[in-house]
Amino acid sequence: MTTVSSDPRPARSRARLLDAATALLRSGGPSAVTIDAVTRSANVARATLYRHFSSGNDLLAAAFMILIPPAPMPSAMAWLSLGPDIGQLPDRHEVGSLQMRSLRERLAEQYSAPFDAIFDSPQAAAELKPVDRSMAFALLIGPLAFGRISTLADFDYQAVAVAAVDGFLKCFAKDPSEITSASSESAGV
Repeated sequence: MTTVSSDPRPARSRARLLDAATALLRSGGPSAVTIDAVTRSANVARATLYRHFSSGNDLLAAAFMILIPPAPMPSAMAWLSLGPDIGQLPDRHEVGSLQMRSLRERLAEQYSAPFDAIFDSPQAAAELKPVDRSMAFALLIGPLAFGRISTLADFDYQAVAVAAVDGFLKCFAKDPSEITSASSESAGV
C-alpha cells in the first residue's frame, strides 16, 4: 500500500513566499521583489524558494498573477457576440445543436425586445428612416458590449453611450424638414 505524504510545510512555505513577494511588489514595485528581500520577509531559506520557483522572474510572475484580478465572467451578450463563429471554439458540446441555437435565439429576442418596442413606435416612424435592426443593434449595443467584455478600468460608458446614439442618429434620423412635414401631415394640415 502506497502512502501519500500530506506534509503541509511545502504549501505553507510557498504561500509565505508569495505573500512576501506580493507585499514587496505592492509597496516597492517589481524591482523590490528580489530573492534576498523575499526570503528575508518570508523567513524562508533560498533553497526552499528555488524548490518552488526556478528563478526570481518566475516568483515575480507568480506575484503579478496574484495581484491581477480575474477577468469577469462574460455576459450573455458577450456570448452572443461570438456569432456563428462560436462553432469554431473548442468545446465538448455540439455548438450547432438545436438547444444551443434555441438558447441563442431566445437571448437575442430578449435583448432586442426593448429596441423593437422603440423602433415600432409612432414616434420612431415620424423621426427615423427605416431602421436596419442589425445595424442599429451593432451601433447601439456593440460599443457598450465591447466595454463590458474588455474590462477596461477607465471605460466611460456614459460618453460611449452618447457617441453610440449620436452615430445611430446620424445613420437613421430623418432630415428635420422631413420630420416637420410628416408631423404636419399626421396632424391633418
